[in-house]
Amino acid sequence: MKRYTIGILMMFLFINISLAQTADTAVKSDELQMTATSVNEVVSTNSEVSLTSNEVVMAHEESYSTDGEIAPTDSTPTLSKKELRRQRVAKRNLHYNILGGPSYTPDFGFLIGGSALMTFRMNPSDTTQQRSVVPMAIALMFEGGLNLFTKPQLFFKGDRFRIFGVFAYKNTLENFYGIGYSTNKDYPRGEDTSEYRYSGVQVNPWFLFRLGKSNFFAGPQIDFNYDKITKPAAGMIEQPSYIAAGGTEHGYSNLSSGVGFLLTYDTRDIPANAYRGTYLDFRGMMYNKAFGSDDNFYRLEIDYRQYKTLGRRRVLAWTVQTKNVFGDVPLTKYALSGTPFDLRGYYMGQFRDKSSHVVMAEYRQMINTDKSNWVKKMLSHVGYVAWGGCGFMGPTPGKIEGVLPNLGLGLRIEVQPRMNVRLDFGRDMVNKQNLFYFNMTEAF
Repeated sequence: MKRYTIGILMMFLFINISLAQTADTAVKSDELQMTATSVNEVVSTNSEVSLTSNEVVMAHEESYSTDGEIAPTDSTPTLSKKELRRQRVAKRNLHYNILGGPSYTPDFGFLIGGSALMTFRMNPSDTTQQRSVVPMAIALMFEGGLNLFTKPQLFFKGDRFRIFGVFAYKNTLENFYGIGYSTNKDYPRGEDTSEYRYSGVQVNPWFLFRLGKSNFFAGPQIDFNYDKITKPAAGMIEQPSYIAAGGTEHGYSNLSSGVGFLLTYDTRDIPANAYRGTYLDFRGMMYNKAFGSDDNFYRLEIDYRQYKTLGRRRVLAWTVQTKNVFGDVPLTKYALSGTPFDLRGYYMGQFRDKSSHVVMAEYRQMINTDKSNWVKKMLSHVGYVAWGGCGFMGPTPGKIEGVLPNLGLGLRIEVQPRMNVRLDFGRDMVNKQNLFYFNMTEAF
């Protein structure tokens, strides 16, 4: 059944590649020039480039009158329907791709899902402005539930101001494995041991202001979360960490409301899919009863990423990340090791504690062709990745109790210039399991 579902998903991807080819212009990725202050200039090229590769060349024709004199004829080029459509697409500000159909995720099982990727300029008349990126996802679970998620990146005039964020709503079946590596590692997953019904909402925008003419950005962050657990499994009710947090046989709920500050250094050419540059982010959050939160606790995160171009559409990316929480931490706000954006292969939420650290490297390669026929055009939208890394977790930043090795392979489908759909196959080296992921844009 899983292979059948993945096959259907690949069919939708095949259709989307064909649509992406039609909308794509004759821009070559190795001809694009990128600067740190024009992050999404490459994406915007799709709406600026002239149709040089499909230029209509009309030979000058002459007709003769009856007296032998040359009479000029109309040599105005006549564009084909395909070329006219390309011109319309090139002038369009909003570019979007939509995928949908049956799917499978390791955390939610079989589902009907849809993903959309939108790129646009905040000011359509300003062709130098970086293109904003808004990936969105919706999923309806066969076992009951709904998941809505978006992670926008909005760029304003001159890249002087940015708004990023995470906005989500979930009503799904999830699993709780306790707190700490020794408990997480061997805890059985199942309806009677770990499963519960989760419903929650997250509103987490952050606002970045460029500092002078530098590559530094700083600004505030807001994080509002409401989490509710119902129908906890019998085994979960007996978990010491669940009882200590205030959980009962009827469930658990928590409201977390906090404010924070970010300092970011960013020289990436395109944040959603960087080929070169550095990203370094420091952020601290304070959740307090004065802000409406049920508990007082703190969160500190550091995220370092580096991107090195190895050749045409070939990139080596690596990252070092640390996430730490302190104080009276709610049950649902511990640091997680293993998400679709780092250690792919581990069940999300299986490994949780007050500190989580990740070291990871990923090789990314898109297939380069001369696009001389439809097969080569199709292949030019396809790529692959391979990654390896390791996670570390413990009760404090300096105390490591668990090591989580990780590796995997992935397929990439380019649906817009430098904007990919990713299908990843990750390996959990601790519990010897493999998990499959489907997302828009790169993991990091």
